[in-house]
Amino acid sequence: MPKYVDGYLLVVPKKNLAAYKKMARTAGKVWMDHGALEYRECAGDDLALPWGTNYTKLLKTTPKETVVYSWIVYKSKAQRDKVNQAVMKDPRLTASMDPKKMPFDMKRMSCGGFVPFVDAT
Repeated sequence: MPKYVDGYLLVVPKKNLAAYKKMARTAGKVWMDHGALEYRECAGDDLALPWGTNYTKLLKTTPKETVVYSWIVYKSKAQRDKVNQAVMKDPRLTASMDPKKMPFDMKRMSCGGFVPFVDAT
């Protein structure tokens, strides 16, 4: 199970969700073309659960916002670094990712790299 995962958690205004999905489809193709093993994007559906600190409280969302949870799987951290370096230079991504026109507030995005330790697939 030697893999590496980048995880993302962000807040997207519901009115921008279609634009975000379009951008995510492009990003997914770019990451996969450069060697990612998996690329997943998920929109919040059942977020106000009664136990723990739910995402809506954690991220201080409004009723007009939803949470997007996403992850990208790689063979290793080294391969992730190589893939991400290529992705950031890919014109398909750079052309569609103008920071001024993002369908979400990048300051409310959280991300990090993770080492998996259980794989029950």
